[in-house]
Amino acid sequence: MHWLCEAARHPRVRAAAAQAIAVAALLGGCVPVTLERAGDVVAPAGPQASFEIAGRLSARHADDALTANFRWRHASGRDELELASPLGQMVALLSGDASSVRLQTADGRVTTASAWSALTAQGLGWPLPVDGLAFWIQGTPRPGSAFSTETGDDGRVALLRQDGWTIVYHAYAQPTAADWRPARMTLSYPDVELRIAVDRWQ
Repeated sequence: MHWLCEAARHPRVRAAAAQAIAVAALLGGCVPVTLERAGDVVAPAGPQASFEIAGRLSARHADDALTANFRWRHASGRDELELASPLGQMVALLSGDASSVRLQTADGRVTTASAWSALTAQGLGWPLPVDGLAFWIQGTPRPGSAFSTETGDDGRVALLRQDGWTIVYHAYAQPTAADWRPARMTLSYPDVELRIAVDRWQ
């Protein structure tokens, strides 16, 4: 059993996770993406190089499930991602850049690797593509890799495929007159489903 799944199955965490899943459909807010209309397609502008966001995620891998709150700081190619149980207990801290990444669990255990996919595959049992997610969560593809998109009736990106992942944007929000943001998104990979909602963006 992987460490995050063990945390998710703690009796107190499991009870709170059930409540979190029940309200998942009501989660709103997301990452700000300025959208520029070009013909009938609304294309997001270039992604922001730095951001700080907080939100909630739920993940399923085979018979294992995880529900967590997260806080993510991304700046100058470096990331720090904190995961906490629905009760607010620290589950893990992931940090690093393109050359080295580190995972620390609540009991102080530390794991290191050279890339996010290798680190999270070891710790979670499946790869969490932090480097790609830094772009996908802003509604844009990761540079340097082939991708395809589909647009919805409103002209906004509704689906993005890249690096073996399929990202579905369920809804957009407009917090200001100038900004449109993906409100909810689901990422799918073989045997993995990850749902994300962002409550706060800075």
